[in-house]
Amino acid sequence: MRPFAYVRATSLQEAADAYAAHPGSRYLGGGTNLVDLMKLGVETPGALIDVSRLPLAEIRELPDGGLRVGATVRNSDLAAHPLVRSRYPLLSRALLAGASGQLRNVATTGGNLLQRTRCGYFQDLSTPCNKREPGSGCGARDGLHRDHAVLGHSEHCIATHPSDMAVALAALDAEVELYGGAGTTRRVAAAEFHRLPGDRPEDDTVIRPGEIVTAVLLPAPAPGAVSLYRKARERASYAFALASVAVVLDLDPGDGRVRRIALAFGGLAHRPWRAAAAEARLTGAVPDPGAVRDAELARARPLRDNAYKLPLARHLACDAIAELTGAHPGSPATP
Repeated sequence: MRPFAYVRATSLQEAADAYAAHPGSRYLGGGTNLVDLMKLGVETPGALIDVSRLPLAEIRELPDGGLRVGATVRNSDLAAHPLVRSRYPLLSRALLAGASGQLRNVATTGGNLLQRTRCGYFQDLSTPCNKREPGSGCGARDGLHRDHAVLGHSEHCIATHPSDMAVALAALDAEVELYGGAGTTRRVAAAEFHRLPGDRPEDDTVIRPGEIVTAVLLPAPAPGAVSLYRKARERASYAFALASVAVVLDLDPGDGRVRRIALAFGGLAHRPWRAAAAEARLTGAVPDPGAVRDAELARARPLRDNAYKLPLARHLACDAIAELTGAHPGSPATP
């Protein structure tokens, strides 16, 4: 047993003060990832600061038609919310594609964003891992890396981010709200919230020490836009993505050209991968799924055993775009 302190915060400021008073502490939401890592010895916090009872469990409609989702909203409640299902169907699908029903009933919005990689080398204390122990090496690079990154990785880390929800949020141009103490807050684009590994793979996100995720802000959907989330995995349920894609598509009803597209991949990188190059090529044109391959996935650097992810991701994106094009109001044809 490793002893640790436990603090149940009754306010955001109390949680921030407790963090400052306990070096090496962690905030505890649903605990579905953090507690597992503590059992493995990967996480060894000196204190757990329980934020699950803070008043952050509300889903509220904003005046502009967007939504504010509190950080302690349960994943199952978010997926089932009527406004989420009607305005952001890809978010509901992404949430339902993640974990099991039991875990979704406990996992929180903030905790989902902050979950850590499921790389086996990260979770095994007997193997080298720069994310767990900076400077120790990356065991996955020359080891078992079939499930690992093909985009944005570095010599220090090839892990992927496991969240389905985060991929949907990246495509939706959502923002993450952070409380930094003394009443200060800031917002970070969901697509930029998670970091690429570079030479600091131990830093998963841009969150600053002591900051607390308080909410996710969803912008109002464009009139007529349609969206979809697709995921490929090794079994039908409770499995992390080998590759996934979130697409938001808005077509001109007159000529079928893309007025706007947002495209994000999961399972391919250290963070949800917003496919900016493919979006730029597709905008203003009749949907051409080949743009995903030529403009985005051509930048990939697959490893010995995971090159299969590239055609898998391309087919997911092509199928999603084709389905949305056919479903889009006024669409002249399906590519």
